[in-house]
Amino acid sequence: MSSHPLVLVGTAGTGLVAGIFLAFATAVMPGLARGDDRTFVAAMQQVNLAIVNPLFVSLFVTPLLVLGTAFFTAPARWWVLAALLLYVATVLLTGAGNIPLNDALAAAGSSDPSTARAAFEDPWNRLHLVRTVAVLASFGCCLVALVRGA
Repeated sequence: MSSHPLVLVGTAGTGLVAGIFLAFATAVMPGLARGDDRTFVAAMQQVNLAIVNPLFVSLFVTPLLVLGTAFFTAPARWWVLAALLLYVATVLLTGAGNIPLNDALAAAGSSDPSTARAAFEDPWNRLHLVRTVAVLASFGCCLVALVRGA
């Protein structure tokens, strides 16, 4: 039996998002942390604008759709469900936590970068760490579903 196509797409999607999030956690944010307040705020404001694009949004939403469907059609469905629930947690953390912080940073403009950074950096990094762990766990569950369903 070959691997279920939706589980393959879900695995690829969760893996790509996990890679993006992991890169932010291990390189982008630590690199920005070394800069001054004005540079940090300006860079994050531009990143937050740039990431809202059709390619990333499609990549971010696709695992929800394919894993939701795969739960009903794929073997190893409980692993698919675990992957889906972990991915839903990732999306909820993003929507309820990181995006509002991004919006607040954008609204802060550039008039007081020190205050804007203080309100943004630590909460955003904490939420980002949790969502990174969640999407990595989702990816792991997808891998198990592929192995168990093959």
